[in-house]
Amino acid sequence: MLFKGGDLRQPRLNMNLHGLILIAAFWPAVASIAHAAEPDLQVTRTNVFVSGQDGHHTYRIPSLLVTPHGTLLAFAEGRKQSSGDAGDIDLLLKRSPDLGQTWGAALTVWDDGPNTCGNPCPVVDRETGTIWLLLTWNRGDDAEHQIIARQSRDTRRVFVTRSTDDGVTWSQPREITGSVKLTNWTWYATGPGAGIQIERGPHRGRLVIPCDHIEAGTGHYYSHVIYSDDHGATWQLGGSTPQHQVNECEVVELTGDRLLLNMRNYDRARRTRQQAVSNDGGLTWEQQRHVPELVEPICQASLRRLAWPNDRQRSVILFANPASTKRENLTVRASFDEGDTWPVARLLDSRPSAYSCLAALPNGEVGILYEAGEKHPYENLVFARFHSGWLIPAAEMAPERR
Repeated sequence: MLFKGGDLRQPRLNMNLHGLILIAAFWPAVASIAHAAEPDLQVTRTNVFVSGQDGHHTYRIPSLLVTPHGTLLAFAEGRKQSSGDAGDIDLLLKRSPDLGQTWGAALTVWDDGPNTCGNPCPVVDRETGTIWLLLTWNRGDDAEHQIIARQSRDTRRVFVTRSTDDGVTWSQPREITGSVKLTNWTWYATGPGAGIQIERGPHRGRLVIPCDHIEAGTGHYYSHVIYSDDHGATWQLGGSTPQHQVNECEVVELTGDRLLLNMRNYDRARRTRQQAVSNDGGLTWEQQRHVPELVEPICQASLRRLAWPNDRQRSVILFANPASTKRENLTVRASFDEGDTWPVARLLDSRPSAYSCLAALPNGEVGILYEAGEKHPYENLVFARFHSGWLIPAAEMAPERR
């Protein structure tokens, strides 16, 4: 279904399918943004998951990934009986072979009966082509507050599954809780959103997944990462943020062999995102601070690199969240200085909105899967697609001259 009204129209592909597959096969990241002579600067929106349809009360927690073959994977939690975070929740997936113009039927990645399977956070290993999906599990009759207070029947556990056939089938989820969760941690979440594989520097090839946890007896939320240096065979615990009051987070690789962690903020006196930097591939984090431009309603957000700097273009990192003190006004921003400032912003959807996940598409465009609706944010998971010029004029992409 396409939204009607405004000046939205169906986008056109900038290359044929053969060319798309060829480029995607060797695509380590979007290294260059292709500005067409007459780019389509409209936005196309499609409802990928509609709450109340196909046997699920609510669809939430979007995650978007581009496979090595150029297929889009849209992950979601399918909440069977209610919109709540506990109960019977399945991990679902829809695939698109044409960059989001059409979507196949939902596939079930994990259904564990009445229990909760969710918090999808996938990452592609460019060297092997394997798609890894990190996720969490808990008993459906254990509420979050019970798990935090250690009054639950079980606890929050961490699992990983993989696909080697472009997301069509998935391995039986394998538990890795003992490797990535400390014994004094209660609540735990992977992502949600997507992980990264480090492209440059001494940690090149490392798979990094953003996560969060709560320390027992304190109620303090922290962000942290987990990582794999052996192509997903084993997973290890990376560093946690030095300060608390942050949880759901996203990670992006910066120039200078650094990583940036952008985090949901629980300091109600300062309703802006927080971020921290790592100089060792995610083993430690420092320089934690509030980001004044990134206003938020205490909500998940998305962070993704669109372009590396070179002699033809500037560095571009994208950020998306409900830019309000309420869950509304989903806005996309751009940073040209490795996340220090965010001078470019454009409203993508003025309706109620919440969680989102950005993806740099192999044809130079941008895709985003996000929660939105007319009356509340959890009516649909919407896929929007736009040319980078919709957000950033071509002149702004030129490298700075000194």
